[in-house]
Amino acid sequence: MKAILLLRHAKSAWSDPRLSDHDRPLNRRGEQAAKAMADEIARNAPHPDLILCSTATRTRQTLAPLIARLGAPAPKISLEDELYLAAEDALLARLQAVDDAVGSVLLIGHNDGIWELATALADRGPAPALAALREKYPTGALAVLRARPDRWSDLAAGTAELAAFVRPRDLTRR
Repeated sequence: MKAILLLRHAKSAWSDPRLSDHDRPLNRRGEQAAKAMADEIARNAPHPDLILCSTATRTRQTLAPLIARLGAPAPKISLEDELYLAAEDALLARLQAVDDAVGSVLLIGHNDGIWELATALADRGPAPALAALREKYPTGALAVLRARPDRWSDLAAGTAELAAFVRPRDLTRR
């Protein structure tokens, strides 16, 4: 069984109109959420063997605190231009291309692609988590899925179970 972690970048800043969308950084709330989600992933999620991350500034800044918290063994990290604002089908194709020796992947990207991929893959799971996932995929949110196929190339819609859906606001309620 393969583990898939789909993390939407944390809240970004819109304060500098000179910056391109690709170059927008996290705002203060986003930085706090990225740290909280990094702690959550390090404590409660499967340890990723591979991290696929969009090259956008806000996705790389969402990744940064996680790298410090994961510890050994350090996952392989691949920063990929093609993940920037990628649609569901492109994200699925990227996951299908992962080497089968990899047991778990963390993909850090953008909406709407992350949300659409998570809802397409998850055909079952705890009802409250599925309902929350289908309602909204806020910035900084994480979907943890268990995929039934043993080969990444067989990953398709409806082949995964949603194990958890965690939003930054959920962590402040604990």
